[in-house]
Amino acid sequence: MSVTTPTPEPTPDDVSRGLVALERHLAEQASRPASRPPAIPSETRRVRQLRAEVAEAHALADLQDDDTPLTLDTPKVRKRRKAAHEAARLHALAQDPAMRAWQAARMRRLLVTMALISLTLALAWSTAGVQAFAADDAPAWSPAWIFAWLVEPFLSLALLVVVGARAYTATRNQPITAPALIRIEWLFLALTVGMNAWPYLPLVAEEFSFSRLVLHVLGPIVAVAIVTALPIILAAFTGLDHGPLTGLTYRANTGPQGADIATLTDRARRLIDNGELPAAPSARRIQRTLRCAMDAARAVRDALTEGESR
Repeated sequence: MSVTTPTPEPTPDDVSRGLVALERHLAEQASRPASRPPAIPSETRRVRQLRAEVAEAHALADLQDDDTPLTLDTPKVRKRRKAAHEAARLHALAQDPAMRAWQAARMRRLLVTMALISLTLALAWSTAGVQAFAADDAPAWSPAWIFAWLVEPFLSLALLVVVGARAYTATRNQPITAPALIRIEWLFLALTVGMNAWPYLPLVAEEFSFSRLVLHVLGPIVAVAIVTALPIILAAFTGLDHGPLTGLTYRANTGPQGADIATLTDRARRLIDNGELPAAPSARRIQRTLRCAMDAARAVRDALTEGESR
């Protein structure tokens, strides 16, 4: 049988020594450096690249089902739509009666200008031929030789006066149809052709050459063609129907005057004689052809009817 020995109670000195030992231990622990956690290895370039590819794939998967970009117009589509819209507006503008009348007037002015320039050049071309005919073997620089150069210019100027007057009046819907003036015009042309062709005709020229004859009559032939064609072209332009131009042709707050009706009636009779108006035109047809107000057109129609009944 064992006997336990009772533990002696600590004395105050033992307690003091224990506290000193505890303080020393805590001081030693505090003076030691703190232990670091184990280092985590950093991501490599391949890991970062793969992580970015995965993130991009998720973003593309979320966005590719959205059709909003497909509904937007590309720059090429917008350019085509703009061009189509502009073409539609230009086409609509071209159908406007005022625009059609402006285009016809512009084209008529251009054609008249070109015709007169061509006529002037054609007459200038024949100047040398007329000079050779008029000089009649006169010595060079003699008075007869010098004055021979003036024959074609004054003849051409007289012809241009007649042609210019007929062209201008035709553009104002009042063509000159006087037979005397037309005969004068053809007389000038015949003189020009004859003086150019005479020295080179068969049995007249010492050595006939068809090419020289054609070369010298080329200018007069062109002049004859222009003088013949120009009144026909202008008459065709005058007869064009551009549609109603009510905003430009009606007079505001004024009725038709007697003098205006008489003038318009005379113009209508001339157009009827030329076949540009029927024998009994309607007021609407008169208004479109004469470019006058509807009240004036009705008055002209009544005047024409009264003139036929007499």
